[in-house]
Amino acid sequence: MIPGAPTSPDSFSPLRWSDGALELLDQTRLPVEERWIECRSVEEVADAIRRLAVRGAPAIGIAAAYGLVVALLDPDDPEPDPRTRLENARVLLGATRPTAVNLHWALAEGAKRFDGVAALPLVEGAAALLDWAKALHQDDVERNRRMAVHGAALFAPGTRALTHCNAGALATGGIGTAVGVLGEAFREGRLAEVWIDETRPLLQGARLTAWEMQKLGIPHRLVTASMVGALMKKGLVGRVLVGADRIARNGDAANKIGTYTVAVLAARHGVPFHVAAPLSTFDPSIATGDEIPIEERAGLEVTELAGERIAPIGTSGFNLAFDVTPHELIASIVTEAGVLEPPYETSIARALGLAQK
Repeated sequence: MIPGAPTSPDSFSPLRWSDGALELLDQTRLPVEERWIECRSVEEVADAIRRLAVRGAPAIGIAAAYGLVVALLDPDDPEPDPRTRLENARVLLGATRPTAVNLHWALAEGAKRFDGVAALPLVEGAAALLDWAKALHQDDVERNRRMAVHGAALFAPGTRALTHCNAGALATGGIGTAVGVLGEAFREGRLAEVWIDETRPLLQGARLTAWEMQKLGIPHRLVTASMVGALMKKGLVGRVLVGADRIARNGDAANKIGTYTVAVLAARHGVPFHVAAPLSTFDPSIATGDEIPIEERAGLEVTELAGERIAPIGTSGFNLAFDVTPHELIASIVTEAGVLEPPYETSIARALGLAQK
């Protein structure tokens, strides 16, 4: 057993505030080593987000919220003005991962919250912002729990599901989005087994989702992404459930690269394809997925594997980190407010409107 691994869906979070600092589980080291990073400067938080030490749209948003507090409390920052510190932190953190909407929402919300306490002494203002960040963290836990209950109801007893990338506790503040649903379905006796595809190039499925499934006691098997079509053709996949990093008004959903391919295969074989995401992942400012910015990462992530070169010297890599699944391929979107169904422009608008009341 890996030391410190989660043993129950309510016992683990990849983020924690301790002794005036943000601590992040370095997910680049999993599953071999559990190592926590202590962040006492906003630059350290930004670096952790950028290199995927912390990842997953909800977790990135929470990390950014704590990052604003870190920026205000940093004793080594020569900038005396709290507002300038906060704005500098927003710019730095906002440039780390362009696709995840939770990041930019948290930074904008944190700035608004600080406006209400900016007249207070710096320590008191930072304490108020920390209370907000902690509340945001706890709110994500509760959202995940509600989402899990709603999503589990989609599963018939004995279902074998497939998931892509990692949308578990490691990607959120709580029990996860897609993995949270899978965990609840398993506890209710509705889920028999989970297929996990590796998720190249950084293997979040193999390294992270399989790690979580093992510690949660959910039967699972690891496959390559190139096996997904064959599994579906053999009738071995009952449902697909994935997370999302940003969802447009019409239901188009951005998620880890390869998700679109899985959705197309699911449509070809009549396998229901579902997305699980909190309402904070919806971006009502964009009409379709064509407007979602897609992060392009270093080509070395494709030409190397675990630090070892797998392609000839001189071969360059092209590395889109996300793709967009069109709404017409999505059977439903599981949220904390319930399961949203087509037409998505109507159901999403209704859910977001209710959430704002």
